[in-house]
Amino acid sequence: MPTATQSSIELPGIKKLRSGKVREVFDLGETLLFVATDRISAFDVILPDPIPHKGAVLNQISEFWFNRFDTIQNHLVTADFETFPEELHPFREQLVGRSMIVKKTTPLPVECVVRGYLAGSGWKEYQESKNVCGIELPAGLKQASHLPKPIFTPATKAEQGHDENIDMKQCAQILGNEMADRVKTLSLEIYSRGCEHAAQRGIIVADTKFEFGTIDGELLLIDECLTPDSSRFWPKDQYAVGQSPPSFDKQFVRDYLETLDWDKTPPPPQLPKDVIEKTSAKYLEAFRRLTGHELANA
Repeated sequence: MPTATQSSIELPGIKKLRSGKVREVFDLGETLLFVATDRISAFDVILPDPIPHKGAVLNQISEFWFNRFDTIQNHLVTADFETFPEELHPFREQLVGRSMIVKKTTPLPVECVVRGYLAGSGWKEYQESKNVCGIELPAGLKQASHLPKPIFTPATKAEQGHDENIDMKQCAQILGNEMADRVKTLSLEIYSRGCEHAAQRGIIVADTKFEFGTIDGELLLIDECLTPDSSRFWPKDQYAVGQSPPSFDKQFVRDYLETLDWDKTPPPPQLPKDVIEKTSAKYLEAFRRLTGHELANA
């Protein structure tokens, strides 16, 4: 499998709309081209070292879920490079396996987070108040506890810095009551279906975030879906209540960075070779487990 990494993507003649922490977005007229780079961020800072195969993993896992959840409207047009417009064919090496063409939507200004386990900012909030985003939880829960039922904990999107957790009332103020209820119901449904499949493959989906957009009032799942960047994946056989389980995501990188004397602001430190290799292996393992096959065209 090739290990060439792509830290940034430039396609001369194709208008780039924006660069996110990981994705580059290009304007194709009636559609958009999403390209997942191998960039990795931690603590909202993009790190200098790309992770081999990461972009292809994110792209192809999202494609897997979009196709699997075929009853749920989403923005995917195609991820098959052979069907891409001719103007993109000169960029095969940069795009194949790590890009998809998607519909243009108006993104909702809320991140739709679903938690099935107590971890991350949810665990911190629970320790302080026994609540997560205004939802009261039972006393006596520990780190990584399985919640009685999944909870919807929305957040505002931040252009810079951290997203801010909000409660359902604030979500309804931003989206309107009907839309807030729709995204809550849909988020919980997608999470439940994703968890069911992942559990059969030995993975716990502790939490995840979805994004939605609209086209003429129609609601679509957009961005990425149940990837190691948007979710906390834990191996079932190593899960234990009361401790942070190992994960198939960038938590491994965060844990390494926590050992350094770094204030979590730019410029970030470089990653050692073994951390890069182990992180890449975790992303690939998540892909293999969830999809049941090897990464294509990476």
